[in-house]
Amino acid sequence: MRKTSMVDTSPSDAGAELLRLAEADPARLTIIAGEAVERARARGDFVLASVAARALGVAGVHLDDLDVAERRLRAAIKLAVRAGSAELAAEARVRLAFVWCLRGRIPYAMREIDRALPALSRVGRARAEAQRGVIYNHLKRPEEALGRYRVAVPVLRRAGDRLWLQRVLSNRGVVHGYRQEFAAAEADLREAEALCQELDLDLSAAIVQLNIGWVNAMRGEVPAALRHLDSAERRFRALDTHQVCWILVDRSELLLSAGLIAEAREAADEAVAEFQRRRRGIGLPEARLLLARVAFLEDDHASAVREAGQAAVEFGRQRRSRWAALARFVMLRSRVAGGVAPAVTVGQMERCAADLAAAGWAGSVTEARMLAGQLALRHGWAERGGRELAEAGRGRNRGPAILRVRAWHAEALSRLARGDRRGAAVAIGTALRVHDDHRATLGATDLRAHASRYRVEVADLGLRMALESGDAARVLTWAERGRARHLLQKPPRPPDDPYLADSLAQLRALSGEIHERRAQDAPVGRLVHRQVALEREIRDYCRRQAGGSPAATAVVSAREVAGALAGRALVEFIQLDDALHAVTVVDERVRLHRLGPYRPIRSLAERVPFALRRLARHHQVPGSRPAAAAMLRDAAARLDTALLRPLAAEVGDRPLVLIPSGSLQALPWSVLPSCAGRTVSLAPSATLWHAAGRAPAGEGPILAASGPGLPGARAEAEGVASIHSVPAMVDGAATAESVLTALDGARLAHLAAHGRLHGTNPLFSSLRLADGPLTIYDLERLRRAPQMVVLAACDSGRFVVRAGDELLGLSATFMALGARVIIAPVLSILDIETTTLMIAMHKLLAAGHSAAAALAQAQAQIAGEDFESSAAAAGFVCMGADFALTAAG
Repeated sequence: MRKTSMVDTSPSDAGAELLRLAEADPARLTIIAGEAVERARARGDFVLASVAARALGVAGVHLDDLDVAERRLRAAIKLAVRAGSAELAAEARVRLAFVWCLRGRIPYAMREIDRALPALSRVGRARAEAQRGVIYNHLKRPEEALGRYRVAVPVLRRAGDRLWLQRVLSNRGVVHGYRQEFAAAEADLREAEALCQELDLDLSAAIVQLNIGWVNAMRGEVPAALRHLDSAERRFRALDTHQVCWILVDRSELLLSAGLIAEAREAADEAVAEFQRRRRGIGLPEARLLLARVAFLEDDHASAVREAGQAAVEFGRQRRSRWAALARFVMLRSRVAGGVAPAVTVGQMERCAADLAAAGWAGSVTEARMLAGQLALRHGWAERGGRELAEAGRGRNRGPAILRVRAWHAEALSRLARGDRRGAAVAIGTALRVHDDHRATLGATDLRAHASRYRVEVADLGLRMALESGDAARVLTWAERGRARHLLQKPPRPPDDPYLADSLAQLRALSGEIHERRAQDAPVGRLVHRQVALEREIRDYCRRQAGGSPAATAVVSAREVAGALAGRALVEFIQLDDALHAVTVVDERVRLHRLGPYRPIRSLAERVPFALRRLARHHQVPGSRPAAAAMLRDAAARLDTALLRPLAAEVGDRPLVLIPSGSLQALPWSVLPSCAGRTVSLAPSATLWHAAGRAPAGEGPILAASGPGLPGARAEAEGVASIHSVPAMVDGAATAESVLTALDGARLAHLAAHGRLHGTNPLFSSLRLADGPLTIYDLERLRRAPQMVVLAACDSGRFVVRAGDELLGLSATFMALGARVIIAPVLSILDIETTTLMIAMHKLLAAGHSAAAALAQAQAQIAGEDFESSAAAAGFVCMGADFALTAAG
């Protein structure tokens, strides 16, 4: 298989040590063996010279161009001939076969083994057959590979050949992994790991770690897979061996399974480049195929078709028909999804599924049969489509979680095709529960959020069925099952993790140094490089932690929502395909409303922040502000007409609880005429809103803190502190650790500090404090969340929206940790003072008004002032379950 180690024995102790060293440290071996060859030749010891040249060839495979490795191995054969040892020559041919294999020249590899066999001893033949098994691994012919290993292992055990035994066990573990025989895979790999430790085989041990990580990934055990892959990658990069190529492939595959598509694309691109650079032809089409799969998930179907087609051609040249079958499937699936001509027929997809089944690609068989069934149903061929879907659903009770989710989805479609809507709903519910259980095994917040990519499609099927039924309560339930689920699971990370705390402190110090040097116009390239590396280390460390929290709580029912509203009206917006719907819950009434196409609403929603940012500029082009104001009025009025006016008769003038979807998550609702001056609370889901409302009220302290570099922040923090009769945390007192300590269990936390939304890794979104950034990773160390949080600066309330309306950002983190209310801006408007708004709002809070009411009244007071302050005030929203600070909650 691709993750192989190469260790030989030899006729002498010196030769054996050279071959062992080729596995432990190939760069060091290259220095030693080069001298050994020359010395042995000089004294006529062609046996040792041949073995040393073979060791150089082994090291060359790991380190150098394969042409170099081939030259060394051919030299070993010639030296063996001079020594009169046909067996030594044959041993070198076995190694040469592996070189041909890595080039993708499979017939040449098989021929070298055939040429070697007659001259080999029984143990030598066992090694040669084990090498043939590796070639069968690459051909995706696991039964034949296992047959060769079955012959080799007993012979190697009896001969005490532990060096070759560990190699065979490591490769056999990979075959078991492909066959989803995970217990057998783990047993082989753990034995190989122990042998590597006994024999001090550093590189081979790293290869075993790679294979263990790959098997963990096949099982869906993401944190464990990351631990092993990270361990292996550190060693491969230190040794600069060709296994770097394969670890990039495995990492990309793992990231893909976790829904981290952008990172998977980066790793796949790097893998293709690395295979090309190192001229490893056997791996290049696999990397291309992975790149095609990533492109498919990015909706880049033209690229997916191109890369999969190229991979299929390359697999064909290498006579790897089973891999070619997988490449053809990816190509066909991308043509269907992208509408790329020529159109794919049902028969083509059925034949493709049969080819995949014969090749042993279990997961892709499920996908192909699902697609064949759906294509058949589109043509009105119910029986044919139902048959394919039923076949796709057969794997629903075995295999990794994501595969079971897909199989249950197929079973749901099969039951729906038969008219069994109740059975279909049960199957969808089972798929979602399997996914929830899988997500609970993930410790990192970003992994849990991105994992929702693989539940969205099945959740949408349940939602579509509910919409077809017209039952508003059922629609609400299914909408809730598909949105913002990761926020219902608290991060399991222990608050006193010393490694994480120290790493975050280092990051703060580094960030502070970068800020100071930029202020001095000094170069910061080296420091930024270190910052990026440290962020990656923290991210990877957290991703390696296993989940410990239970699966997300059950969704709230319409009846439970109605019982908690207390005179308010709840509106949940629901987007499916290009249609926007709303469910209203008012008193005991639950109503379903169709609002119209979503695309024009999204376009209008995107105009609002653009207009507000133009209004907030200090320096304006003549006529710019009137134009921006007109744009804002027009967009707000049209959004109001599309979103809230159709519901006016139902919701009346009640305070609103809004559950937005998609681009509406970032809408500053106060600009809509129906919301102006009105008490409005937002939440990512009704379930999260209901849970926040049930959280017990506490009597914790009140915190008001400011960070550096924000105009008016100190005065704002001092003003807020004065209103609530507490000391302000300002200047050097407002460090990350001191603020974090004060946040723990606080009744109210007001943070006037620069916010930063990290685009590529939202968990590094931060608030800038005296000693550097307070990140989401810091906040997740809190034992108790503050009850009410006010984030009083730009970007501090913004978030990234992932599939399934999963939110990542500072405000979303506070909600996930259990905060009841967050008041924050959803717009990025730089360097605008918010002191007037905040002081007005806190006076109202202190007077007993609820958070949402205080914000609405303060915004109304500011609305008539200057453009900058009005625009900044309009960008604030109240998220969570509204409550009054001075009441019991």
